[in-house]
Amino acid sequence: MTPAKYDVLGIGNAIFDVLVQTDEAFLAAHGMSKGGMALIDEVRATAIYRDMGPATEMSGGSAANTIVGLANFGARTAYVGKVKDDQIGRLYVHDIRAAGVAFETRPANDGPATGCSYILVTPDGERTMNTYLGAAQELTSGDIDAAQVAASAFVYLEGYLWDPKNAKDAFLKASTIAHDAGRKVALTLSDSFCVDRYRGEFLDLMRKRTVDVVFANEAELHSLYETSDFETALKQLRADVNLGVVTRSEKGCIVASQEGVTAVPAYPIDKLVDTTGAGDLFAAGFLFGLVRGLGYEKAGRLGALAAAEVIQHIGARPQTSLKQLAQQSGLPV
Repeated sequence: MTPAKYDVLGIGNAIFDVLVQTDEAFLAAHGMSKGGMALIDEVRATAIYRDMGPATEMSGGSAANTIVGLANFGARTAYVGKVKDDQIGRLYVHDIRAAGVAFETRPANDGPATGCSYILVTPDGERTMNTYLGAAQELTSGDIDAAQVAASAFVYLEGYLWDPKNAKDAFLKASTIAHDAGRKVALTLSDSFCVDRYRGEFLDLMRKRTVDVVFANEAELHSLYETSDFETALKQLRADVNLGVVTRSEKGCIVASQEGVTAVPAYPIDKLVDTTGAGDLFAAGFLFGLVRGLGYEKAGRLGALAAAEVIQHIGARPQTSLKQLAQQSGLPV
């Protein structure tokens, strides 16, 4: 097999994140379901933005956050996502490239504006997302560069991609190219509401081995198998996919494969500030461990370390070097 040019190539919805600290009253006034992700139109996006307080803004999207985290560890990364050639789109491109990520997707010249996610963070650190997909949903199979996919050891896909039809085609095209090149494909289930919408299709992707690795949190796992019993869901996950990784907040994570189950504790933190990006950064650390061949337990510890860093400040991007943090913690990088 040809040596990989990239460790991980992410494909996802290119979304510009607008984060603001707020309270329960704001969520109630705007009819938001706390802790979830709602898809909104441009009119609602404008109304939420109008009423928000001062915000922190940065390039985002679930898979993009993971890819930036990987680059922060020192991995060779690339990203595919669609923005419009507008002011926010140009900011997005500059921001993600500045993080050390190869980003070559051609921007759209017309159509909807660059996508934005309005992320409301309550005092308990919980984040509630309202996402206007905009140009992100214009991603098509034509945006998938076969040579780039084939040159990536892992292709990482987000469940949110399953909303727009054209993006589904891009997702499946990338998976086929990756497997034909002897590469691996990972999927994050993204959100329990997303799983509710596409449960059967996600299970199909797993059982047909369209994906090799699945990342989920407890809520997504319970939604996937429609059971409140964790052990039952975990047993089914082991049967359905080569490798399943389940994050459990302060309880750490469970790595489940056909060979067995490995539990890895959470990394200690001083204060929970914002859970935005916790799962994304966990996936970054875990995938970094996989591509470095460190084994499931060390990969889980790297994931826990990255998640712990990101939940102690506002925003879904690391503010300190994950590579240095890992070295300080005695983890190989």
